[in-house]
Amino acid sequence: MAPTRAETALARTRRARRIDRVLAERYPDARCELDFRNPFELLVATVLSAQTTDVRVNLTTPELFARWPDAQAMAGADPSELEEVLRPTGFFRAKARSLTGIGHALVERFGGEVPARLEDLVTLPGVGRKTANVVLGNAFGVPGITVDTHVQRLSHRLGYTTSDDPVVIEAELGALLERRDWTMASHRLIFHGRRTCFARRPACGACPVASLCPSAGIGETDPVRAEAMLKG
Repeated sequence: MAPTRAETALARTRRARRIDRVLAERYPDARCELDFRNPFELLVATVLSAQTTDVRVNLTTPELFARWPDAQAMAGADPSELEEVLRPTGFFRAKARSLTGIGHALVERFGGEVPARLEDLVTLPGVGRKTANVVLGNAFGVPGITVDTHVQRLSHRLGYTTSDDPVVIEAELGALLERRDWTMASHRLIFHGRRTCFARRPACGACPVASLCPSAGIGETDPVRAEAMLKG
């Protein structure tokens, strides 16, 4: 839902920051739900998360990293063997090409290490701003806003933006929130989207930010029924 005409930019900023504080209380364990031990593993897992769930990725990556643990190993992976391991994640042929391409690029241009700059990350095969911001925020501690489907949906419902362009949404969210909060605010929005503010029918009656949301009431408003809908 678009911001109301009566809401000033300052009021919207204050509301967005209040919403983030409330969501921080609701989801104190908000975090990246992909399993990883280093920047390379997070980069690969995030690429694999396209069109599938984090749970599915986490079931796939133990074997993947046992066989191809770093950029050099990934660059030399046999395509058919890699595809077979990635098959459960969907779009496995395209993902295999991206991963071997990433391996080659990291070895040839970055000494086998994942770069810690957005402008470098987005030059890697299959890596856009969303993936780059996940890696920056969670592997390197560089604040970044991750605009996935949940963040995009909630940004509209909460009246933060009217745009469907992820780059525009990222910029508009960044203008509303303190830079130091960007990474965690993204996690909190994603948690809220997965657990309460569902795409088809949000649990409005059990939503902690309903009083601050211009879209409140579009889903289940009965508190008992809404509470029963919550996940996690």
